[in-house]
Amino acid sequence: MPNRPLIVIVDDDESVRTALGSLVRAVGFGAQAFASAEEFLVSRHQESAACLILDVNMPGMSGSELHRRLVKSGRAIPTILITGTPDDEARKSAVREGVVCYLGKPVPAEDLLACVHSALGRSHRAPASRE
Repeated sequence: MPNRPLIVIVDDDESVRTALGSLVRAVGFGAQAFASAEEFLVSRHQESAACLILDVNMPGMSGSELHRRLVKSGRAIPTILITGTPDDEARKSAVREGVVCYLGKPVPAEDLLACVHSALGRSHRAPASRE
């Protein structure tokens, strides 16, 4: 079996994790889901993740905080932030911090997949944003 890019999903909502995991698997990617940023950080998947899909608002460490922590540690995995409470200032800040996309929930499948493809093709280009 060919090596498939691993998409890591971190969201405290089990139904979101399940739906997003099914979506990315359906188009041929590998998927691994975690219920929290802390759970992801202690996993072995930091090295193998090709793209992160992170919920902004989670108990404990937020998706934004996880992204910043990884960047600061030198592990800048292309990241897509998703949120149930989109905010234009938060989106602008996230884009400045290098996220690939910032999407509101419910996330349209075509928008998320376009962001995943953008993340996988990224080679330190200027970040893009989708709302």
